[in-house]
Amino acid sequence: MSLTKVMKDGYLEKRSNGLLQLWKKKRCVLTEDGIRLYDCKGEKELRFERMGTLDCVEYTRGLVYFTIVMNDGKEIDFRCQQEGTAWNAEIALALVRFKNRVAVQTGRNRHMSHLGSCGEGDVEL
Repeated sequence: MSLTKVMKDGYLEKRSNGLLQLWKKKRCVLTEDGIRLYDCKGEKELRFERMGTLDCVEYTRGLVYFTIVMNDGKEIDFRCQQEGTAWNAEIALALVRFKNRVAVQTGRNRHMSHLGSCGEGDVEL
């Protein structure tokens, strides 16, 4: 990820992919481009451009459970303490902002390419 504004920094628990599906605590940094997950093995990036949605929000015994669904269909489960503004809300808002930013840029690019393809000689009166 590029150097972008840090929107939230703290800890989440991620469900492992193994047979036991244990919850493992990860340090997480939310930025304008995605989420960085840190543990003793290193860093992993979940970029918004590869995320589809944030689903399955459930509140149980002081914990918030949620699932990030990637564009390829892979689901990644997380949980965190239910205090203050929960991670799921922050991630969902950041994902919407990212998708809006991409949509606006795509619209501008289309508009500019359309203007570039319409020279003065192309205008009919």
